[in-house]
Amino acid sequence: MSKTSTQIQPIHVREASQEEYAALNKHTNRIRLERLPNDPPIPLQETINNMQSLPPFVDVPMWVVWAAERSEIVAAGNLVLIRMEENQHMANFDISVAADYRRQGLARQLLGLLTATAQKENRRLLMTNTVDRLPGGQAFMNRIGAKKGLEAHTNQLSMADLKPGLIDDWLARGEALNEEFELDLWEGSYPEDKIQAIVELYDLTNQQPLGDLDVEDVHMTAEQLCQVEQNIFARGYQRWTFHVVERASGKFAGYTENIWNPNRPEVHLVEMTGVFPEYRGKGLGRWLKAAMLDKIIKERPEVNYVRTGNADSNAAMLKINHDLGFKPYMAETIWQVEIEKILEYLNQ
Repeated sequence: MSKTSTQIQPIHVREASQEEYAALNKHTNRIRLERLPNDPPIPLQETINNMQSLPPFVDVPMWVVWAAERSEIVAAGNLVLIRMEENQHMANFDISVAADYRRQGLARQLLGLLTATAQKENRRLLMTNTVDRLPGGQAFMNRIGAKKGLEAHTNQLSMADLKPGLIDDWLARGEALNEEFELDLWEGSYPEDKIQAIVELYDLTNQQPLGDLDVEDVHMTAEQLCQVEQNIFARGYQRWTFHVVERASGKFAGYTENIWNPNRPEVHLVEMTGVFPEYRGKGLGRWLKAAMLDKIIKERPEVNYVRTGNADSNAAMLKINHDLGFKPYMAETIWQVEIEKILEYLNQ
């Protein structure tokens, strides 16, 4: 179908119409099928709940391309503006185009709208990610002059491939640390009386490898952390957060946070695992991972796969995951491009 039979319009994601939500959900699932061909689609209500519960410090300007007479959305582009003290120089963006509508200039048009919005917000740098299953994304980023900032993988463990006795062995090694450390679990919401210490625990995300990405460390407030939590639960996720506390000081030493959605019962997601530098080399990371997998085995037999994202340069975590049996599932690249570069491309 030709470009003349489409029209670009904005969508206000927090207060879109039912028609807009339904069309956006259908388009997103069409792209998702290319990324994750073995996963079920996202239900419409989950999409609505996600959009309507976005944290107040997150703005998502979005434009969509409608086919003739608003019959369906065939392309979409959004900017993610995080309104925090850090990283006010940059924004994330995403552009997706249905297969039958590619190579018609729709991505370029959407990029122009996103770039203009980023300029109004005084953002000089845009970032996005591409995956190897959609090679057109990498080609587009090369055309606009973007540079690779970080290469990573989604790694996946098939529960059927877990080595017999491995989890019990790792748990036994962890128990040997029990005099020095205590392993505990939060199911669901964080305890209110520990929220400030949990904020500090979240700072471990800043110690992940970031490659050449031009980003600043992020420090969430307790209020922001609770707002993110509300969005997670609104989307239907259930969360387990295993954590280790040093008995002598009462300080958190590390944690692993995991989420699971009954809409996709076969897949369990590991969001973050980290140990503070002063406690590394003791086996805490393995203890945390083993506790998580043991709980999955005992309480979620429907889970067939555990997935996690890792920078290719994160040797320590990759070693733990490799020993557990995780294997590369999907390659991902995070790109960054200066607004000036994009304008050069758009003005050609």
